[in-house]
Amino acid sequence: MKETALVIMAAGIGSRYGAGIKQLAKVGPSGEIIIDYSIHDALEAGFNKIVFIIRKDIEAEFKEVIGSRIEKIAKVEYVFQDLHDLPEGYSFTDGRTKPWGTAQAVWAAREVIDCPFVVINADDFYGADSFKTMHKYLVEEMSESNDEFDYCMAGYILGNTLSENGTVARGVCRQKEDGELLSVTETYHIGRRENGLVIGENAEGEERELDPESLVSMNMWGLKENIIKVLGDGFPAFLDSLSADDIKSEYLLPIVIDGLIKSGKASVKVLPIYDKWYGVTYQEDKKYISDAIAKMVADGIYGEKLFG
Repeated sequence: MKETALVIMAAGIGSRYGAGIKQLAKVGPSGEIIIDYSIHDALEAGFNKIVFIIRKDIEAEFKEVIGSRIEKIAKVEYVFQDLHDLPEGYSFTDGRTKPWGTAQAVWAAREVIDCPFVVINADDFYGADSFKTMHKYLVEEMSESNDEFDYCMAGYILGNTLSENGTVARGVCRQKEDGELLSVTETYHIGRRENGLVIGENAEGEERELDPESLVSMNMWGLKENIIKVLGDGFPAFLDSLSADDIKSEYLLPIVIDGLIKSGKASVKVLPIYDKWYGVTYQEDKKYISDAIAKMVADGIYGEKLFG
């Protein structure tokens, strides 16, 4: 069986969620957390290796709550996203407290990623269809492609990814008729207004109306292991672009991939996903997703207990 990995980014601070580690919030009937459902669906789809990207300070709790259980049913690797994990010769600005972003997170796994992989957020519920669709593309299309930088991305319908409890940030996609990705535009403060319109802001803070049927990135990318070198090679240029007092800018995976597309180096197939997305961006989202999972259990999509 071809080895394929699920890489889970779980190092986010989760400042909007409030007290507690949001990635470990219990949402299932037997105390399952969102990561459990992602792992369950990924293993069912055929993935056979799990890579957790976490912070060192949550290692003990993370392993106690989830790692020790998953190690019994799958090959597991742990890597740590850290402020000090920078290219040789670089150091971080005093005052910075948050990690360097999703591109650094994936680069942090450079010692353990040796096969095609899908990367996801820990606090997003993607749905079983997304893992089946992505895995099928990894093993049937990417592995057979002569294009060294043939990647894929799960494209969710924007209207299926909004939170009822506040605004969200999404990567709004533009693609060709055949589904090849042209660009991903990071868009912020997206929410549905009282008049029903979906409004977001660009990087400059300018508001614009968005099509709720447009496809967006939820940071679910299907990639080859060669992306690791790309991320490492591009990290110094990102750091060089920062001003001395910049303590917030992040090295983001979608922006790196967008650059590869625009340079003509990479092609990314957008795979439409019609499942509803759920996440715990805000504290109030927890009940919403718990209720949704309870319904899925009642409908027989998941068992009362996922593992064992």
